[in-house]
Amino acid sequence: MGAIASILALLLWAFVIIILVRVAFTWISPYPRHPIYRLAVQITEPVLAPVRHWLPPVSGMDLSPIVVTVACYFLIHALGFIG
Repeated sequence: MGAIASILALLLWAFVIIILVRVAFTWISPYPRHPIYRLAVQITEPVLAPVRHWLPPVSGMDLSPIVVTVACYFLIHALGFIG
């Protein structure tokens, strides 16, 4: 069970990094067709979209990456207790 928990925690860390890459790209306003940006959007949008629907923007700021990142941290921490 420890190996499965470790793999899941690693995947969650990778997902958090991809979210951070996506957020960083929005700050620097990249060319929207940049392959890294498109890949980050394709990977994260299925998770961020439902959160965005549930939590509307606050003062024009999308909080869904923050909510999903915090949820990932909690899951990673919980998996540490399992593994």
